[in-house]
Amino acid sequence: MSKRDYYEVLGVSKTAGDADIKKAYRSLAVQFHPDKNPGDAAAEEKFKEAAEAYSVLSDSQKRAAYDRFGHQGVGAGAGGAGFDAGFSNMDDIFDMFGFGDMFGGRTGRRTTVQRGSDLRYDLEITLENAATGKDEKLRIPRLETCVECDGVGAEKGTTAESCVTCQGSGQTRYQQGFFSVMRTCGNCQGKGQIIRTPCKTCRGAGRVEKEKTIEIKIPAGVETGSRLRVTGEGEAGVNGGPSGDLFIVLHVKEHDSFERQGENLYSVAPITFAQAALGADITVKTLDGEEELKVPAGTQTGTIFRVKGHGMPNLGGRGKGDLFVAVSLVTPKTLTKEQRKLLEQLAEIEDADFSDESFIDKVRNIFS
Repeated sequence: MSKRDYYEVLGVSKTAGDADIKKAYRSLAVQFHPDKNPGDAAAEEKFKEAAEAYSVLSDSQKRAAYDRFGHQGVGAGAGGAGFDAGFSNMDDIFDMFGFGDMFGGRTGRRTTVQRGSDLRYDLEITLENAATGKDEKLRIPRLETCVECDGVGAEKGTTAESCVTCQGSGQTRYQQGFFSVMRTCGNCQGKGQIIRTPCKTCRGAGRVEKEKTIEIKIPAGVETGSRLRVTGEGEAGVNGGPSGDLFIVLHVKEHDSFERQGENLYSVAPITFAQAALGADITVKTLDGEEELKVPAGTQTGTIFRVKGHGMPNLGGRGKGDLFVAVSLVTPKTLTKEQRKLLEQLAEIEDADFSDESFIDKVRNIFS
């Protein structure tokens, strides 16, 4: 059996705009949806046919191909639209067209019980704390369940009454054609209950703002942007709903001596000309203390040395990164008489052949 023209299926012209196509499909989808026509095979086929037509004509590229080549232009891909292409019930169609929970079919999903909001806390720590980990105490302001009324909102000895307007549902219903249209109850503002005598502590809200001290453990290896989640330490829920979570976002301060890149650290160590030329054992700073670093003779300024295992620990894993030390030649601003005399002696031989292997021996003799 050959397929009908998609424009004919939706009842629109070939020049119809997107809004007209959507409007036509909406009308057919509501009319022939299987939820509205249970057991009607003909209605189900018409619904599938309309869904297939809409899936092509609502897509600018598919529509252009269809206009040029007909059904062959969209191939088998269009046939996969139909009833199972994302519209399993009437609520899905209403959601697609922005009807939200206007219609009666969605009333069962409404509830006055609400989960509490999640909270965010930004915490700044040092690089040393990030390397070793740390136990931290935080003071968190948040909404907690009112202990005077147990979150009900009504004064002790009284109870909340069911709203007579919406019968406790939080919504009022009226009929519009074959649709059952729902609106938030204006009498109780959607809560479903009326509190005649509000709790004096929370003023009927059921929650009060308090500050709580939370103890957390910061694991070693965290970096700026790392998040810690503390389940159930967010704001209290409404009407018995679960509490939200607390998310702690970490910010690692910049360090005076080290720059971090992932698990590795980078620093600069000053050396003298004599140390660079003759070689020396120097002491370099690490996050763990101090380490000896061997600088070979003839080292140039900017040379980078690796100190293995003195970087940052792997977060959630084993091992540590490395420390990379760049040496920088420091020229003294003032000289003693002895230093000047030695350097003047060195200057006398600076024009020597630098490729001469005996040059380094002459320098050693001057500074020895």
